[in-house]
Amino acid sequence: MPVPVMEPAYLIVLSLVFGLVIGSFLNVVIHRLPRMLEREWRQQCAEFEGKTSPAEATYNLVVPRSACPNCGHRIAWYENIPILSFLLLKGRCAGCGSPIPWRYPAVELITGLLFAYAVWQFGVDGRTLAVLVLLALLIALTFIDLDTYLLPDNLTLLLLWLGLAVNLQGLFVPIEEAVIGAMVGYISLWSVYWLFKLATGKEGMGYGDFKLLAALGAWLGWKMILPILLASSIVGALIGIGLILFAGRDRARPIPFGPYLVLGGIVCLFWGPVLVRLYLPA
Repeated sequence: MPVPVMEPAYLIVLSLVFGLVIGSFLNVVIHRLPRMLEREWRQQCAEFEGKTSPAEATYNLVVPRSACPNCGHRIAWYENIPILSFLLLKGRCAGCGSPIPWRYPAVELITGLLFAYAVWQFGVDGRTLAVLVLLALLIALTFIDLDTYLLPDNLTLLLLWLGLAVNLQGLFVPIEEAVIGAMVGYISLWSVYWLFKLATGKEGMGYGDFKLLAALGAWLGWKMILPILLASSIVGALIGIGLILFAGRDRARPIPFGPYLVLGGIVCLFWGPVLVRLYLPA
């Protein structure tokens, strides 16, 4: 396991608080980005059919202000303090008293803890800043995939190009390993997809999964592709079997693979060198 960089405790606390704030913004991205894309797709379909799409109110990551989906209560700034507001409001809307989904504080807490751990392990430098960007995008992709079974190109391709960009100077791996990692990541799942489709006539995963693994390969290099796939497949199989056996999940209902790829990617981000030495001894 990598030896953590012993940063002062206040930096760890600051990174935790910063992560909580970023997690609050990620909740907005997770909720709104799929709806923004749906609007865009409707407009494109209307244009393709030669129709004029109806005018719609502005809707993006900033406008309109956050509001309760049940009563429309506009959320004030003091009702939007990460974790604290949820606790003070006892998990209920200040306007109508309807429950606030646990998803919101969970995303904030996960982001805060991961940011704090990243600073504790890697220290404070440009590499750590890149790690925080990577973690934020991976968290957003995880919950969007859980909600919609989509991994938007807006995020996966951004993640791919950022991975190649940060490795131009070998921030994580040499650029050659990053490029090969992107290629191997995409082609490996693309091959599995087509083999499964030819054998069963069904689609086992989406193209977003290919792009996500390519992005992880661009960040972490080709040597991490196998550990990522192994970790994600094992965890995905265990959770899938558990949901079927204990939660009564329909076997025909698809299970998004993106969150498991993300989990494998985060494991390899923090402990990848140890895993690589297990199958590629020096």
